[in-house]
Amino acid sequence: MAGSNSRKFFVGGNFKMNGTLATLTKLVTEFNEAKLDPNVDIVIAPPALYIIPLRDLARKEISVAAQNAHHLPSGAYTGEISLHQLNDIGLKWVVLGHSERRSLFHETDELIATKTAAALEVGLDVIFCIGESLEERETNKTTEVVSRQLAALVKVIPEAGWSHIVVAYEPFVTFARHLCSKYGNTDQALYSVWAIGTGKVASPQQAQDTHADIRKYLASAVSQKVADETRIIYGGSVAAKNAKELASQPDIDGFLVGGASLKPEFVEIINANSSAKL
Repeated sequence: MAGSNSRKFFVGGNFKMNGTLATLTKLVTEFNEAKLDPNVDIVIAPPALYIIPLRDLARKEISVAAQNAHHLPSGAYTGEISLHQLNDIGLKWVVLGHSERRSLFHETDELIATKTAAALEVGLDVIFCIGESLEERETNKTTEVVSRQLAALVKVIPEAGWSHIVVAYEPFVTFARHLCSKYGNTDQALYSVWAIGTGKVASPQQAQDTHADIRKYLASAVSQKVADETRIIYGGSVAAKNAKELASQPDIDGFLVGGASLKPEFVEIINANSSAKL
């Protein structure tokens, strides 16, 4: 359950680069027909070319987000979509700083902070992702890393801007090179994960401890008000089987869900907060 009555539970579904128009239409139709906790903010982030049809399909309780965007309003940036263009089609949310953007596409703390500030300027709310690698956790650098990532944002947005941000803590990917006989290419670059993508999840207490540290940092770097009111959600291999216990932690205000958001069990995750109160 959210640790404060003022923090409404939040569940995001990041579809990543998965699905077709047909399969995602079927999935969102199932969500539309399900009984969903009315006390939860629900946001799904489909691949970019499916944003408009799924936005039009989703029931009013389900918002649609982009998975990424460019901070400049327009220009010669082939393959990019601008925050202004997202606003133009009526989107309310964008995911920025996801671990895969940080690791696979080498987005820096400063770039992600710049994107986030630009998103707020055009009227978008942001799911702002932070998190450490397995190596950083094993060397006790978790708090240092997430504080650094947050510090970049603190520098570029006003205190009032935090009311438009949901912080998503994701214990995240670290690069590794594997032999991939499946592809016949020993140089195939894949990545191993600490808590994203394999089902390996931080314990509820590990997640709670980091969320509490994030809230403590916000209190010292911004204000106690921002610390108390900012929603901090967890994004490390959340599934129906662990969502209820995670939701019971006082500083976990929801989830950013990956693979499980592409399955009917996403409904159970959305409803986990009400189940945790039973």
